[in-house]
Amino acid sequence: MTVFGGLYVGRRVLVTGHTGFKGSWLVLWLRSLGAQVVGLALDPDTQPSHWAALQLADVADYRIDLRDAQAVHKVLQQHQPEIIFHLAAQPLVRRSYREPVATFATNVMGLIHLLEAVRACPSVRVLVNATTDKVYAEHTHPEGYRENDPLGGHDPYSSSKACAELVSDCWRKSFFSSAESGVRLATARAGNVIGGGDWAQDRLVPDLVRAATLGQALVVRNPGAIRPWQHVLEPLSGYLRLAQLLWQDATLAQAWNFGPGNAGEVSVQTLTYRLAHHWQALRVEHDASAQPHEAAVLRLDASAAQEQLAWRPVWSLDETLERTARWYLGYHERGQLGSMDDLAAYTAAAQKQGLEWAQ
Repeated sequence: MTVFGGLYVGRRVLVTGHTGFKGSWLVLWLRSLGAQVVGLALDPDTQPSHWAALQLADVADYRIDLRDAQAVHKVLQQHQPEIIFHLAAQPLVRRSYREPVATFATNVMGLIHLLEAVRACPSVRVLVNATTDKVYAEHTHPEGYRENDPLGGHDPYSSSKACAELVSDCWRKSFFSSAESGVRLATARAGNVIGGGDWAQDRLVPDLVRAATLGQALVVRNPGAIRPWQHVLEPLSGYLRLAQLLWQDATLAQAWNFGPGNAGEVSVQTLTYRLAHHWQALRVEHDASAQPHEAAVLRLDASAAQEQLAWRPVWSLDETLERTARWYLGYHERGQLGSMDDLAAYTAAAQKQGLEWAQ
């Protein structure tokens, strides 16, 4: 047996948002698995760009806005993908306050345009829509959010992704559940991802890295906020595993959480201090001024994925932070990308732990 059951060897796979942080890592992994990858996204928001640095010349690279329904339809008709990973989004909370209309247009109507293109594309069998852990209505009890908890969202980003969950459920029930449809649509709700290659604005680790390279301290908002931190490869292994099993089992077409468990659920302050153990140039200060609302505590219950998909996290938080620091230090000090090394190490660790998808 090969990794992910050999499903991706020669398979036609579309990744939306391939120029972003998670998308670029996913394309790298898919290419290493032998997939024929098509990417659909906007230009990278920031420079440097992990996607540009990877130089994956054998990927069909389309710079298309999801809000352009005709262009999205054309790409699917031309390439006839069998599996789609939908990662394209406006993913930043603070930006969503500044640009609420654009956030909803991309995260909701952009998804609808993709789903309508899928309806007209007979080759598609599996679609994994990556949303977020922020789709849940805030609760005050200590347990992690479960997939059947109420959806909500205080800020425009969170609300738009909760809407994307409802849209996915609507299309699944209205159009993809009939005998005539072969499409299996699932949503994946992951926690906060970190790792090398992220240079987005208003995200903790990239902001820390930028400040460190300038010899400055980062002013941190909401240091007490608790989040489920995980290496970027953790949810991506979940997406790939989910698609692998969806290919054979339509009953898995539902929502799934992918989180690090209790050990990875720490405050912003704790994460910055622990990351600084691996990169001493990192320094932080706290901003006591009023900030836009963000949930104080986000915990995910990923027991369903562990029990039904045989998925679980591979790296501890300390291993994740050490790998993340090493990646950025290698890039900034020597211009080296550690992405393939991290991918190989992650897969080897999963094999050693006996995870089914890695055998």
